[in-house]
Amino acid sequence: MLDNPTRVSIYQPEQTGLIFPEIPTFANVVEEREYRKKHLVAAVRSFAQHGFDYGFAGHLTVRDPEHHDLYWTNPMCVHFSQVTLSSLILVDHDGTVVEGTYAVNRAGFVLHAAVHEAHPDIVAMCHAHTIYGTAWCSTGRPLDMISQDAACFYDDHVVIGASAGAVAVEKQSGLSVAEAFGKYRAALHQNHGILTASRHSIDDAAFWFIALERCCRQQLLVEASGVKPQIVSEKSARYSREHVGNDFIGWLHFQTIYNQLLQTQPEMFD
Repeated sequence: MLDNPTRVSIYQPEQTGLIFPEIPTFANVVEEREYRKKHLVAAVRSFAQHGFDYGFAGHLTVRDPEHHDLYWTNPMCVHFSQVTLSSLILVDHDGTVVEGTYAVNRAGFVLHAAVHEAHPDIVAMCHAHTIYGTAWCSTGRPLDMISQDAACFYDDHVVIGASAGAVAVEKQSGLSVAEAFGKYRAALHQNHGILTASRHSIDDAAFWFIALERCCRQQLLVEASGVKPQIVSEKSARYSREHVGNDFIGWLHFQTIYNQLLQTQPEMFD
């Protein structure tokens, strides 16, 4: 059964009988596995929609609900837009593919396996070589609280410095990233790119990755304008983080993406 993310009452409908997404419950791990895999495929497809593809770079993972030392991920050298349910692979912490016919991305293994192994409570993780996220990460600075969007990451993102290494194929890079996710949901890996993790769902991790890339773009636009922005107060930023930027809201946002993909790309579950 999925852990229930924090719910925010202001987003619950006051009237009964209205259509409103509900976090599912499952009769068994088979049902939950199918759910996680379908939403992983949708998350990968959503990354294609947002232009997050870059050759074979980029990887999303979700932990298997029964075998907690295994995680599902997108296959190596398959475009985000072409990933299907049947092409997903199941990988262990040593990088061994235990189910599926495709190879695993080595960089995905190093970073994601380290995080999943160090934090058994982390369910899902996302990383891609995005334009704006990578550009902002080169500054080695955290996001400024310039908007409600950015405030969703208030006190919940961290910069992993250049000492962690720009090339994410060394084991030490994985350990540095894993350490960073002890407290935070998002990381800005200097000279590499952005990463998000969730202790609840791939939906949550994927949406906040999309949001983080958007925040990096906003930050770069403000920097380029040369105008000093007004900064959201600490009180307002904290309120936004708790009420607009929590894990339930991340899951809820992603349902709009999932349903749109379900209608327009039904072949993703082949």
